[in-house]
Amino acid sequence: MEPTLSQTLIELGEKAKNASKELALLGNVEKNKILASIQNGLLENIEEILKANEKDMEYAREKGISESLLDRLKLTEERIRDMISAIDVLIQSKDPVGKMEKMETLDNGLRIGKRTVPIGVLAMIYESRPNVTCDGATLAIKSGNAILLRGGKEAIHSNKALVKSIKEGIEKAGHNSDMVGLIEDTTRESSYGLMGLRGYVDLLIPRGSKGLIQSVVENAKVPTLETGAGNCHVYVDSYGNVEMALKIIENAKTSRTGVCNAMESLLIHKDVKDEFYQGLEALIQKHGIKTHGDERVREKMQGILPATEEDYFTEYLDLEMSVAVVDSLEEAIAHIDKYSTGHSEVIVTENYENAMMFLDRVDSSCVYVNASSRFTDGGEFGKGAEIGISTQKLHARGPVGLEELTSSKYIVFGNGKIR
Repeated sequence: MEPTLSQTLIELGEKAKNASKELALLGNVEKNKILASIQNGLLENIEEILKANEKDMEYAREKGISESLLDRLKLTEERIRDMISAIDVLIQSKDPVGKMEKMETLDNGLRIGKRTVPIGVLAMIYESRPNVTCDGATLAIKSGNAILLRGGKEAIHSNKALVKSIKEGIEKAGHNSDMVGLIEDTTRESSYGLMGLRGYVDLLIPRGSKGLIQSVVENAKVPTLETGAGNCHVYVDSYGNVEMALKIIENAKTSRTGVCNAMESLLIHKDVKDEFYQGLEALIQKHGIKTHGDERVREKMQGILPATEEDYFTEYLDLEMSVAVVDSLEEAIAHIDKYSTGHSEVIVTENYENAMMFLDRVDSSCVYVNASSRFTDGGEFGKGAEIGISTQKLHARGPVGLEELTSSKYIVFGNGKIR
């Protein structure tokens, strides 16, 4: 008799839990050997991975998936080699496990300190991007955690080929490949089953659309890390440099549209000169950006659609954006406070006080002055690979890298002390 989905998930959870105990005891040298062996496994199976990805691309095209999401799904030999190269950064990174905060002796004679330890078993529910499979697996291993991966149906063939290669690498390094598990069932039931896998999953990380993240946060019975949804804003202040502002907007909106750190909403101070609007209109026409604006925006530019309340809440993940004119910096901050997902916000200004007010008052994980929101990325922040961008405040915020994938425990020494 075929095992039920629930039985399959529990079995995967048990295997991951057992593997996590072995992995937690490995030192940096041994973990790096595993990562190097995974690199070889991926390298040896590039053709197989590409063939699997083409099956997914065919399915996605048949389903009419947008070009921006097709770009997130697509693997090329260059992209696979980039994934392999990214593992080098992890190998060269310091081990986040085993760090001791300064030991101190208390008045009662106990010596007490705090040590970083792995979280245990991570789980990820994600969509479209097969590179997340590799990032998640290798980040987990380096931080001493096992991981259960549940990708979307649109990437299932790619994910199966990638996990097969990763597992081969782990086994060739002489270790238990159950430290990386793939849930091959892509129905909604498997997501809900993973959300309820208490006793096995120590931290569940959703990575994908706003709907996916909300579903996990609202329904999970295991601890979660809220990541990803990015209604990111660029605010052009009255003191902003026009040329700089247009350059930042173009990069933030068009360099990659289907990513969470792309700009989705543009705010413009009422005193910004017409020169800016001329440049913005040219930029919109150049890239074919579908633009929703308020009445004052539509008075300044041609071809702008009326913006609805929903537009200002929307993460488009496409060549589409909302635009509004505001009367003051305070109004811009209030707009961001209302509509933002807490991801990344930008002010373009040459006024120091305005820049500082924006930094102080905007409550998002990453706040920029005169730089593109596209820098919200673990690698760009000098942290190496990251598993997502946390938009919550506990236990991590911003790019979630190796350090954020650890917990801690107190280490206490006594000499027969009793209380």
